[in-house]
Amino acid sequence: MDSISRLKLLSSQMSFEPDLEQKPVCFSAKAEQSVFVEPAQMPNGQSIKLLKTLLSSVCERDCFYCPFRAGRDFRRASFQPEEFARLFMQLHQSRLAEGVFLSSGIAAGGLRTQDKLLDTADILRNKLGFRGYLHLKIMPGSERAQMERAMQLADRVSINLEAPNTERLRKLAPHKIFMEELLQPLKWADEIRRTQPPNHTWNGRWPSTVTQFVAGGADEPDLELLSTTHYLVRRLGLKRAYFSAFHPVLDTPLENKPAVDPIREQRLYQASFLLRDYGFDLEDLPFSGEGNLPLTIDPKLAYAAQNLVHAPIELNRAEKRDLLRVPGIGPKAVESILRARRSGALKDLSRLRALGIDAARAAPFILLDGKRPAQQMTLF
Repeated sequence: MDSISRLKLLSSQMSFEPDLEQKPVCFSAKAEQSVFVEPAQMPNGQSIKLLKTLLSSVCERDCFYCPFRAGRDFRRASFQPEEFARLFMQLHQSRLAEGVFLSSGIAAGGLRTQDKLLDTADILRNKLGFRGYLHLKIMPGSERAQMERAMQLADRVSINLEAPNTERLRKLAPHKIFMEELLQPLKWADEIRRTQPPNHTWNGRWPSTVTQFVAGGADEPDLELLSTTHYLVRRLGLKRAYFSAFHPVLDTPLENKPAVDPIREQRLYQASFLLRDYGFDLEDLPFSGEGNLPLTIDPKLAYAAQNLVHAPIELNRAEKRDLLRVPGIGPKAVESILRARRSGALKDLSRLRALGIDAARAAPFILLDGKRPAQQMTLF
């Protein structure tokens, strides 16, 4: 295959690897061929065209859910580091791709595969002068020095935990080792950020770290996924966790396992943001007896329905932590409320709307100057 055809093949199944905030689209590299690129929103709000691809789809691992698993009958392709780097720069200079998310199947071990990814990144940064967004995957079995080098070259590094613990991982990837192969690199990244100045990084700062879980692939409850996520964010400085609702792939051991409702993926994201950005603890989340979140209502609204209907929050006196628990009020809205309170009491919903707050969503759970708002909305 020519290089564009290989890139098309390697990028075509990367929708299961989320990064930033994105929606798939194809940008035409030639009239008759397309390369899969996704518009992705950076944390600063800037939108970039992100190429997501593998360096190689050849893989010696036999993960039960993965389309690239060893022995699966499908057409595979590979690039050498220099070849891929030059091809990407052609796309970049043609304004078809502004950033790249680079992963790979594992061939000849994680160490050798990681070296190829690092070689590619090094060529892009130091030989070809690429200064855009670069996300590098860390392969299971990589060494600490490889993690450090990846952090010097990339804007983001990640390793997929796939499952929340050792027991669940056995059901998805029985030959991967949860603690030593997957969790340990995230610990190294946290240690490097805490103990070493970013003197040798490409842009003068350490990259963010993220991970991904296959939600429902190992029959794990939401509580297990969010407990691990909470630990990673609070203790290891993880930027965020991504959740991919399990869907079966033909010709894999889990091909007959039912797909997970994508609403579950949405609820996991909502709950993880409550833990990361809103001051919620695991005990605040509305888990069922089986440890799952309700699918029919978002977790913040469910919390408010249980706790705030009969104990509404007084917006003129509440502290930031309590304000963040009100539906319709996020971190930016809280800052707006705190500023507005300095110039007078908040007395009606129109004032909240002027501050950019979803007043209808907040109304059942708040007091304004000691009174419930005149306009009361139904909860659901």
